[in-house]
Amino acid sequence: MFERFTKDARDVVKGAVAQAQRAGAGHVGTEHLLLALLDREGSRASFALTALGLGDRREAVREALEEARRRGGLTQAETDALAGLGIDVPEIVARVEEAHGPGALSGSRARGRWPGHRPFDRAAKDVLAGALRTATARRHRHIGDEHLLLALTTRPGVPAEVLADHGVTYASVTRVLYGDGEAKAG
Repeated sequence: MFERFTKDARDVVKGAVAQAQRAGAGHVGTEHLLLALLDREGSRASFALTALGLGDRREAVREALEEARRRGGLTQAETDALAGLGIDVPEIVARVEEAHGPGALSGSRARGRWPGHRPFDRAAKDVLAGALRTATARRHRHIGDEHLLLALTTRPGVPAEVLADHGVTYASVTRVLYGDGEAKAG
């Protein structure tokens, strides 16, 4: 599959590994793929993100991802559902971090394996497979970073929720990249 990745898509994958290493994460997750996409410039995905107004709101996306990481990867919808049951997730996070330090619920520390190795978790692998399905469905012979972005918007979880909260959905990305007479990525 990776032989079909464009240079931009390969750079996103490499960037995701670097993001995971910087965070000290034991694996590469979907949040690392999103962070790597946010760092891109001059690619189809970066064009779409900028066209959808995310260019000057990237820091807000990073902060939302960090908050979700501190909540142990719970989405805001999951946090709200638990609040409806009387479970105060922010209070739990505060107590755990008070006892065990900041980010204690993130489970992001690298354990075992050999130094520098960061395997992709199941969700990130699903995004890579989703990018292939997206490209195939559009009859594209390559897998670009735009396909990775589209796959991130369709997989349930924190990155899709954060993107949707900032107006980036599968429909909006598709509209910018492929149609409706609006600006299209070249």
